[in-house]
Parts: sequence; C-alpha cells; structure tokens
Amino acid sequence: MDGGEDELDAIRRRKYADLQQAQEQAVVQQQAREQMQAQKQMILRQILTPEARERLARIELAYPELKESIENQLIALAQSGRVQRIIDDATLRQILERVIPKKREIKIERR
Repeated sequence: MDGGEDELDAIRRRKYADLQQAQEQAVVQQQAREQMQAQKQMILRQILTPEARERLARIELAYPELKESIENQLIALAQSGRVQRIIDDATLRQILERVIPKKREIKIERR
C-alpha cells in the first residue's frame, strides 16, 4: 500500500503546484490590468477637463461598454497626436451626441 500512498501524494503535490501556479498567474494578470487602468486614467487626466471626466464617469452608469469604447478612442486620438487642446465638457458632449444612440420616441395612439 506504500506505493499507492506515494503515488497519491505525488498527485496531490502536482495538483497543489498547479493551483499555486494558476493563482500566481491570476495575480500577475490582475496587476497588469490595474497598471493598464492607471495608465488610461493618467492619459485621460491629461486630455480631459475635470468636468469632462465627471461626465464620462456618469456615462458609465447608463452605458458601461460605451464609456470604455469612448475612453479607448480618446486615448488613441491623444497618442496619435490628434488632440490639440484639452477636451472640455462641451466638446465631449458633442462627441457623445454622435456616438450615443438616439432615444426612440414611443407614441401610443388611442382610438
């Protein structure tokens, strides 16, 4: 029975090592995501006024996926050098008007 227990211990050690490795990879990935998010926020602070950043944060409540897309587009514009001045709230509103889907007006007719 000693051979069976040794084999069982070896399997347990391999499983434990695999779990540790998976956990370490998850930590590294989380750190990379946090670092990327910090870089995005730094760039957005450079190209947006506080009011525009606040508006973008409020957009997240209604359209979380859209906020991410807009942030990525703004960062791409900044990195390519196409942002000549700081984007203020009015300019951001103009951008959002083009991007956010128009609300559908629902009319109920009674007869």
